[in-house]
Amino acid sequence: MSSSSTLADLAEAIIAAFGFDMDHAYGFYSKLTGKLFDSPQRFELFDDIEGSGSRSVKGTRVITAFQKVGSAMTFLYDYGDEWRFRAEVIGTGQARPDSNYPRIVSKIGKAPPAVPGHRGRVTTHCAASRGRGGG
Repeated sequence: MSSSSTLADLAEAIIAAFGFDMDHAYGFYSKLTGKLFDSPQRFELFDDIEGSGSRSVKGTRVITAFQKVGSAMTFLYDYGDEWRFRAEVIGTGQARPDSNYPRIVSKIGKAPPAVPGHRGRVTTHCAASRGRGGG
Protein backbone atom coordinates (compact mmCIF):
# COMPACT_ATOMS: atom_id res chain seq x y z
CA MET A 1 0.00 0.00 0.00
CA SER A 2 1.37 3.36 -0.91
CA SER A 3 2.19 5.63 2.01
CA SER A 4 0.13 8.28 0.22
CA SER A 5 -3.00 6.10 0.43
CA THR A 6 -5.63 7.19 2.94
CA LEU A 7 -6.62 5.45 6.14
CA ALA A 8 -9.92 4.65 4.40
CA ASP A 9 -7.91 2.73 1.77
CA LEU A 10 -6.09 0.84 4.54
CA ALA A 11 -9.39 0.05 6.27
CA GLU A 12 -10.82 -1.36 3.04
CA ALA A 13 -7.71 -3.54 2.58
CA ILE A 14 -7.96 -4.97 6.11
CA ILE A 15 -11.68 -5.67 5.79
CA ALA A 16 -11.26 -7.27 2.36
CA ALA A 17 -8.44 -9.49 3.68
CA PHE A 18 -10.86 -11.06 6.12
CA GLY A 19 -13.74 -11.31 3.66
CA PHE A 20 -15.97 -8.88 5.55
CA ASP A 21 -18.33 -6.46 3.84
CA MET A 22 -17.52 -2.78 4.24
CA ASP A 23 -20.89 -2.03 5.81
CA HIS A 24 -20.09 -0.75 9.32
CA ALA A 25 -18.50 2.33 10.84
CA TYR A 26 -14.84 2.15 11.80
CA GLY A 27 -11.87 4.12 13.04
CA PHE A 28 -8.17 4.04 13.89
CA TYR A 29 -7.15 4.74 17.49
CA SER A 30 -3.74 5.38 19.02
CA LYS A 31 -4.54 3.35 22.15
CA LEU A 32 -3.80 -0.34 21.60
CA THR A 33 -5.89 -1.60 24.53
CA GLY A 34 -8.60 -0.40 26.86
CA LYS A 35 -11.00 2.45 26.11
CA LEU A 36 -10.17 3.30 22.52
CA PHE A 37 -12.39 6.36 22.45
CA ASP A 38 -10.04 7.96 25.00
CA SER A 39 -7.19 7.79 22.46
CA PRO A 40 -5.21 10.99 21.98
CA GLN A 41 -5.27 10.36 18.23
CA ARG A 42 -8.51 9.22 16.62
CA PHE A 43 -9.29 8.90 12.93
CA GLU A 44 -12.91 8.01 12.21
CA LEU A 45 -15.26 7.53 9.30
CA PHE A 46 -17.70 10.03 10.79
CA ASP A 47 -15.38 12.77 12.01
CA ASP A 48 -18.00 15.49 11.69
CA ILE A 49 -19.62 14.88 15.08
CA GLU A 50 -19.19 18.07 17.06
CA GLY A 51 -16.73 17.77 19.93
CA SER A 52 -15.48 14.31 18.92
CA GLY A 53 -11.89 15.47 18.44
CA SER A 54 -11.37 12.92 15.69
CA ARG A 55 -9.93 13.39 12.22
CA SER A 56 -11.20 11.95 8.95
CA VAL A 57 -10.00 8.55 7.69
CA LYS A 58 -10.84 9.74 4.19
CA GLY A 59 -8.69 12.86 4.48
CA THR A 60 -5.73 11.39 6.37
CA ARG A 61 -2.87 9.70 4.58
CA VAL A 62 -1.32 6.52 5.98
CA ILE A 63 2.06 8.25 6.34
CA THR A 64 0.46 10.92 8.56
CA ALA A 65 -0.99 8.40 11.03
CA PHE A 66 1.87 5.87 10.83
CA GLN A 67 4.98 8.02 10.64
CA LYS A 68 7.72 5.46 11.30
CA VAL A 69 8.49 1.77 11.59
CA GLY A 70 6.97 0.51 14.83
CA SER A 71 4.00 2.90 14.70
CA ALA A 72 0.85 1.03 15.68
CA MET A 73 -2.83 1.79 16.06
CA THR A 74 -5.97 -0.17 16.77
CA PHE A 75 -8.33 -0.45 13.84
CA LEU A 76 -11.84 -0.85 15.24
CA TYR A 77 -14.45 -2.12 12.80
CA ASP A 78 -18.14 -2.33 13.69
CA TYR A 79 -18.68 -0.47 16.95
CA GLY A 80 -21.35 -2.98 17.99
CA ASP A 81 -19.34 -6.18 17.60
CA GLU A 82 -16.00 -4.41 18.16
CA TRP A 83 -13.70 -6.18 15.72
CA ARG A 84 -10.25 -5.01 16.81
CA PHE A 85 -7.21 -5.23 14.58
CA ARG A 86 -3.73 -4.01 15.43
CA ALA A 87 -2.27 -2.19 12.44
CA GLU A 88 1.48 -1.75 12.66
CA VAL A 89 4.27 -0.56 10.38
CA ILE A 90 6.84 -3.35 10.30
CA GLY A 91 8.91 -1.94 7.44
CA THR A 92 8.96 0.40 4.49
CA GLY A 93 10.48 0.25 1.04
CA GLN A 94 9.94 0.85 -2.62
CA ALA A 95 7.09 -0.93 -4.34
CA ARG A 96 8.17 -4.08 -6.16
CA PRO A 97 6.77 -4.16 -9.69
CA ASP A 98 6.09 -7.91 -9.42
CA SER A 99 3.94 -7.57 -6.26
CA ASN A 100 0.30 -6.64 -5.84
CA TYR A 101 -0.58 -4.05 -3.20
CA PRO A 102 -2.07 -3.85 -0.72
CA ARG A 103 -1.26 -7.31 0.55
CA ILE A 104 -1.24 -9.01 3.93
CA VAL A 105 2.25 -10.16 4.89
CA SER A 106 1.37 -11.86 8.17
CA LYS A 107 -1.51 -12.64 10.49
CA ILE A 108 -1.35 -13.47 14.17
CA GLY A 109 -4.37 -15.27 15.61
CA LYS A 110 -7.30 -16.88 13.93
CA ALA A 111 -10.21 -14.79 12.75
CA PRO A 112 -13.55 -16.24 13.80
CA PRO A 113 -16.42 -15.98 11.32
CA ALA A 114 -18.01 -12.55 11.06
CA VAL A 115 -21.31 -13.24 12.75
CA PRO A 116 -23.32 -10.95 15.01
CA GLY A 117 -22.37 -11.16 18.67
CA HIS A 118 -19.07 -12.92 17.97
CA ARG A 119 -16.02 -10.80 18.75
CA GLY A 120 -12.54 -11.27 17.40
CA ARG A 121 -9.10 -9.79 17.83
CA VAL A 122 -6.47 -10.26 15.18
CA THR A 123 -3.12 -8.63 14.48
CA THR A 124 -2.59 -7.85 10.81
CA HIS A 125 0.53 -6.62 9.06
CA CYS A 126 -0.03 -5.02 5.66
CA ALA A 127 2.75 -4.50 3.14
CA ALA A 128 3.22 -0.85 2.33
CA SER A 129 5.48 1.08 0.00
CA ARG A 130 6.79 4.59 -0.12
CA GLY A 131 6.32 6.60 -3.26
CA ARG A 132 3.84 6.34 -6.06
CA GLY A 133 4.19 2.72 -7.07
CA GLY A 134 2.10 -0.13 -5.78
CA GLY A 135 -0.75 1.96 -4.48
